[in-house]
Amino acid sequence: QVQLVESGGGLVQPGGSLRLSCAASGSIFSMNMGWYRQAPGKQRELVATITNSGSTNYADSVKGRFTISRDNAKNTVYLQMNSLKPEDTAVYYCNTYYRGANYWGQGTQVTVSS
Repeated sequence: QVQLVESGGGLVQPGGSLRLSCAASGSIFSMNMGWYRQAPGKQRELVATITNSGSTNYADSVKGRFTISRDNAKNTVYLQMNSLKPEDTAVYYCNTYYRGANYWGQGTQVTVSS
């Protein structure tokens, strides 16, 4: 069983920055991790992933603005979000697929508005 807890969301103006954190209940050393988001009335979509070896992948819509990283010593994954746009408004979820099971956090709300 893996528990994931997201934090760091909030209200930010367009062009601003936020850093999201995802704390896991145990070691993430061998896990591939990801961030997803879901806007009102839309399907959940992939934002970024990071493998257990540190390789990263991003949705085209966030490339060059968002950075995913991990600190295995702290069992935490981060999503640094810069140059935020109103269309980035969504609930952001942390995810891992581990030993045949899919795990999600409860989500953290990000609202980009002036």
